[in-house]
Amino acid sequence: MTAIRSITPAGLSTDASRLLRLALRLDAVVTGVNGLAYLTLAGPLGDLLGLDAGPGRAIGVFLLLYAVAVWAVSTPARPHRRAVGAIVEANLLWAVLSVVTVAAGWLSLTTVGGVWAVLQAGVVAGFAALQYTAQRRALR
Repeated sequence: MTAIRSITPAGLSTDASRLLRLALRLDAVVTGVNGLAYLTLAGPLGDLLGLDAGPGRAIGVFLLLYAVAVWAVSTPARPHRRAVGAIVEANLLWAVLSVVTVAAGWLSLTTVGGVWAVLQAGVVAGFAALQYTAQRRALR
């Protein structure tokens, strides 16, 4: 026999908070791995993507620091609303700037580099959407 379980508003909020924390942590891990790759493989990635090693390493350091900040925001049981909002906005800004950079040709990216930047922008925008949605549900 299946037990019937009632769902309370508090339960929904708890589940949404868990989803938000998961989305933040997944963002932090993916960003951190990306940052490590840019930092430690700047030469080979630079050849593949058309990104000079210096800017590649700078992006790597930035991504590692950003990953640590995102992870820190995810640690409380209920992440701080404004901090999550700042992460969502930063992710959206990164996504838009990535696409604009490719479209405007601001960097001398290879075709692979341009495709990579646009794909990365899509993933980052996806994290922003998931984080925004989970936060809205948690605030109900």
